[in-house]
Amino acid sequence: MPAPICLIVNPSAGGGRAGRLAPDAESALRGLGLSVRRADTRDLEHSRSLALEAAAAGETVVALSGDGMIGAIADTLRDVPGAILGVLPGGRGNDLARVLGIPADLSAACAVVAGGTARPMDLGEVLAPDGPGHGRGFVGIASVGFDSDANRIANEAPAWLGGLVYAYGALRALLGWKPSRFEIELHPSGERHTLTGYSVGAANSKAYGGGMFAAPDALLDDAMLEVVTMDHMSRVRFLTSVLPRVFKGTHVTLPEVRVFRAAEVTIAADRPFVMYADGDPIGELPLRVRAVAGAINVLVPAGVGAAFATPSPPPSTGGTAAGGSATVATPDERRAEA
Repeated sequence: MPAPICLIVNPSAGGGRAGRLAPDAESALRGLGLSVRRADTRDLEHSRSLALEAAAAGETVVALSGDGMIGAIADTLRDVPGAILGVLPGGRGNDLARVLGIPADLSAACAVVAGGTARPMDLGEVLAPDGPGHGRGFVGIASVGFDSDANRIANEAPAWLGGLVYAYGALRALLGWKPSRFEIELHPSGERHTLTGYSVGAANSKAYGGGMFAAPDALLDDAMLEVVTMDHMSRVRFLTSVLPRVFKGTHVTLPEVRVFRAAEVTIAADRPFVMYADGDPIGELPLRVRAVAGAINVLVPAGVGAAFATPSPPPSTGGTAAGGSATVATPDERRAEA
C-alpha cells in the first residue's frame, strides 16, 4: 500500500498562494489514491517539528511552500533514515521545483508525488568557520554580499510583486551598493582567492531568485558546490550584461564572473554581511559552506536527469516512491557507479 502523505503547508508562502492551493492539493493527492493528512505550519521551526513527527510515523513528507520552508524540512529529514520529501511549488520563486523538473501546474506536480522516483540529493550546509558538527542545511544557493541586500529587500517587498520580487530586490539593492572585498578558501585544495566586487555564492543547485540560473552547471548529487564570484563592474554593466544573462545562466562567460568547484568553501569579507540561503538569513560572515552528499531523498519526475550527475534509474513498475517501492541508492553506491 502507498505510504500515507503528510502535506505540510506554509499558508503565507507566495503571498498566501500556498494556503489557497492547499485544498486543491489535498483533493488531487487523494484522487491519485493517496492517504493525506494536512498540517499547516506557523514558522520554519514549526515546519521542522512537523516534518520530524511525520517522518518518524512513516509518512512521506510533502511540502507545499517556497524554498525556504522546503530547505528547513530537508535539513530536518536528513537525520531520519529512509525519509522521503515531495515538493509542491507554492512560493514566489519555486527554484528547487524548477530545477527538479516538477511542473508549476498543481495537478501535474501532485502526480509526481504519486508516481515519481525517489532520488538521493545533496544539501548545502552552513557552519561557523571552525565549528564542528551539524550546521544548517539548505537546498539551493547560499550567497552573500550584494545578494544579502537584494534578499533583504525582496523579503520586505509587497506580496503582489510575485515572482518579480527578486528582480525588484536586485534593482533596489543596486542603487546603494558599494563594492566589498571578499576572501574565499576552497577545500580540500586549500586554494585561496581575494576579490573586490559584488558577491560570493555557494551553489548546491542551479537556480535561485525566481529563475536566475546563477550556477548553471551545479548538480544535485555530485557532492560538490559551485562557488560563483562576481568582481566589480559598473552599475550600467551589471544592468545590461549580468541581469539579462543570469536568467539563462550565460553570465558565467563574462570576465567578471568566476566559477570554482569545491566540496567546501570558507567566506569572509571586509565588512559585515548576512548570508542568505533559500531566500532566508542563515548567518553572519565569516562562514563555512560545505556539500553534504546524498543527504535527503526527494521525489522527482521519472526520467529527470539535467539536475543530476548520475543517470536516472529505470521507472518503477511496482508503484510510486511515495508508496515505498522505489529503491534509493546510497551515496557510496552512486560514487561507485560514477
